[in-house]
Formats: sequence, C-alpha cells, structure tokens
Amino acid sequence: MKKIFLSITLLTGICVNAQDFLIGPTISYQSQAGNLLKVGGYYLQPLVGDSFGLKLEANAQFAYFRNQSVVIPEGSLTFYPSFNNLILPFIEGELTPYTVTPKIGLSVATMVELGFGYGFDIKTKQDLKPIKGFTFSLGINIPLNAF
Repeated sequence: MKKIFLSITLLTGICVNAQDFLIGPTISYQSQAGNLLKVGGYYLQPLVGDSFGLKLEANAQFAYFRNQSVVIPEGSLTFYPSFNNLILPFIEGELTPYTVTPKIGLSVATMVELGFGYGFDIKTKQDLKPIKGFTFSLGINIPLNAF
C-alpha cells in the first residue's frame, strides 16, 4: 500500500508540474434516475502557478431506460480550488439537453474522482423518464501528456 501511495504522490507532482495542461480520455459511472456510463475527453488547465485549475469535459452518456438505449451528450466544467494536495476538492457543473447537475466531490491527483450532486430536470424527453434527483459518480481521467 505504501508503494501505491508513493507512486500516486510522485505521479501527481509529475502530472501537475510537467505540463501546462492535461488532456485525455475519461470514463465514469453515474447513478442518476438509473445507471449511466459516461465516455468522453477532458482538458485540464492549471491556473495562477498551479494554485487552482479548470477542467472542461465533453461526454456521451450511455443509458438503458424503459427498454430503450439512449445516448445523451453532456458538457461539464470543473473547478479545483487547490492543486497543493494529493486529495483535491472540486466543484462541477454538468449540462445535458435534459438536466443541469451541480456537484461537489474529491479527486485523487485529478485522475480518480468521486462526486455527489443533484440533477434538475430542464426538459423531459418524450418516452423517457425524467433524469433528475440525487446523483453520485465515480470517474477516471487518463492524462495522455503527463510526461
């Protein structure tokens, strides 16, 4: 366990300090009115000498609701108020054509994220139940340019 913790700590320092930005694929699981698989890409920009950062993300949400498969586009903006620790808090806003979801959570080196929030229904798709209510997610961001 010590070796894993040390490896993540060293990788965090390399990822945040080696590049002016991070970019790569992301995959996550989200529970919100059902189970969603989210696949997409992200761009993370540290700002003000790595004091805080912003991440832009574009995803496709894959779901199976009421005996039909659905793909829903999603965009999100994440704010990391600090980059000084291995465990980073974050605030995130997600937007789909049907839901607005503010979230808060914790991230391990910006690579593994656990978020909690509440989705507000802005438009219900015909023949689909509303995608709203309490949500939690677990995601992995894979930086392609970390070294």
